[in-house]
Amino acid sequence: MEDTKMLRYLEDVLTNMPSDWLNLTTHRLDIYDEQLAKTEFTEEFEAFFQSNNSDPLALKSLRTAYDYIRLGHPLSCILEWAIAKMNQLKPECVISFSSKTTPILAVLRKNHLLQKNTQIFFIDPLPTCFDVETIRRVYGYQFELKKIDTIEGVKSTDGSSVFIGQHDDFNHIELLPEIDFYIGLNEELGSVLLVNGAKNESYISEIQHVRRRETIAMTPANALIAINLLLGRAAAKTQKSEAIANKASVLKSIASITGSDIDAVIASSGLSMQYAIVMGLIHDALDKHSGKAIKIVVPPNCYGGTNDQARRVAACIKNVEVMDLPVDGGNDMVQSVDAVLETIANQDAVALIIAEIPTNPRVEVPNLNKLRDALQKVRKTASGETAVDPVFILDQTFCPNVHFLGESNVLAAVRTIAYVSGSKFPSGGKCTAGYCVSNKKAEALMEKIDLHLKICDNEATDLQMEFLAKQLPSMNQRIADAYKNTREFVNFINKQLPTAKINFVSEELAAQGFTPSVFSLDLPTKGNTDEERETYKRALNLKLIDKMIREIPAESKYCVSYGQLQGCYWTIPATSTQGTTKEGDKDYIARVALSANMDLDRHKQVFLDFVRSI
Repeated sequence: MEDTKMLRYLEDVLTNMPSDWLNLTTHRLDIYDEQLAKTEFTEEFEAFFQSNNSDPLALKSLRTAYDYIRLGHPLSCILEWAIAKMNQLKPECVISFSSKTTPILAVLRKNHLLQKNTQIFFIDPLPTCFDVETIRRVYGYQFELKKIDTIEGVKSTDGSSVFIGQHDDFNHIELLPEIDFYIGLNEELGSVLLVNGAKNESYISEIQHVRRRETIAMTPANALIAINLLLGRAAAKTQKSEAIANKASVLKSIASITGSDIDAVIASSGLSMQYAIVMGLIHDALDKHSGKAIKIVVPPNCYGGTNDQARRVAACIKNVEVMDLPVDGGNDMVQSVDAVLETIANQDAVALIIAEIPTNPRVEVPNLNKLRDALQKVRKTASGETAVDPVFILDQTFCPNVHFLGESNVLAAVRTIAYVSGSKFPSGGKCTAGYCVSNKKAEALMEKIDLHLKICDNEATDLQMEFLAKQLPSMNQRIADAYKNTREFVNFINKQLPTAKINFVSEELAAQGFTPSVFSLDLPTKGNTDEERETYKRALNLKLIDKMIREIPAESKYCVSYGQLQGCYWTIPATSTQGTTKEGDKDYIARVALSANMDLDRHKQVFLDFVRSI
């Protein structure tokens, strides 16, 4: 009876749901409370269900679910809520994934850290991408595989019992008490993981964090299909021929944009891509430099996901360690690279350097010739042997149009992997998919990166590929047009508020091709102590952002993204993208991202009003 009531309510919700639930890829910070992100949406939605409230305006008023499509969104939360109700679980005990293997890896990771046994039971064949030998050797995860004839063959263990089942839909889940974790797989949509029993609830936040950092939730489009399957509605079949054509188009566009003739690999998100890069390079180092330590070098104030993911990898693999690379706020990237590589060479270790160019959020570009020289310098170990040359992992999301990888480009002689978050300029905010490509010097590494993307089942979905195929051909023009708006706005601010400190590329760098549409703004402050001045500046940042959003609601948004097709996005990195960054390395400044399609004159006028008010 309760299931019938719930399914009827779901039908009404799907009829009345806001279009943003299906189309928005980044969260709105104005209706987002990070401390309550994992509960607030679902609790309000449950209250609506109890009062049978599916009014369109009520649904639109629901707070942001989780923080990104990576971690979750309204439709994935509703799918999880519905499956939980059907299985008498708390909503947080059901976690959806776009990937079919990452939920398995999430349980294995937790048990690896706990030094706890895992038995994996299955009736149908496991996903072909679940590479048992590589998962054991590279990831370090240990487990037993148990083929059974019926689900009743699952036995309780002194560790964790995981059952993996294939599902056309998620209506018929048999959650026996002997099963600690039930993972239901759907070939087209992804998977759902059910955490069974109070003793296993301590796993929930860890599993959600794997979803946040190494993969994504089931996509909005696929979650909508899954909910419809719960309602007994058949899903439309996708045309594989179109998917093949879209991928070919995307690969062609990326080759043209990057100047590399090495085929790109395309992932479900930027962090999915980064995870495959890091694990692929670790795998390569284990094969070619057995016994050597592996150092992942990252800027301490870079995007929080990059920092956090690197440390999560290091926590799981014995010979992997994270080292800081100071690049912003008075630190010179070239000097830092040179110093850290000398240290790593002296230790006879393998260096994997992750850096953003331009940097985020200070939008700084190092001297590229000097950076190349520092990266390709031949160094010696403490014993006088030639050290392993580093791999440079370049996040060029801010400027994906700049050529680093071609044979005539500055990093041609350095083993370089470049990657881009596709939710920005590549897709114009239409999807989260990301991609990576190498130069010829690093071509041999791409096979391992592709392998680990497949092991984690983190390749871009067909719909994501369709978005990229449509948006990538116009990307460079959108970058050029957005840069023009950004340069004009920066010049305007400099004139109207010359005491503000603006971090943006110089005209000289722009002439070299570095044309980002993002700048950071340090507003003038006052006070008698450093604490007073910092407090005043932070309050002024918020006053500016609030004014822009209030007076230009159709275009200005309090959001973390950029590279969108229209509008202007405002955020404070310390409270958004740097969420897991150490407090001392956070940037409490305003970051502003402009698009090619916006009312720049209106933004200038509102900013001028703000200046007059202070």
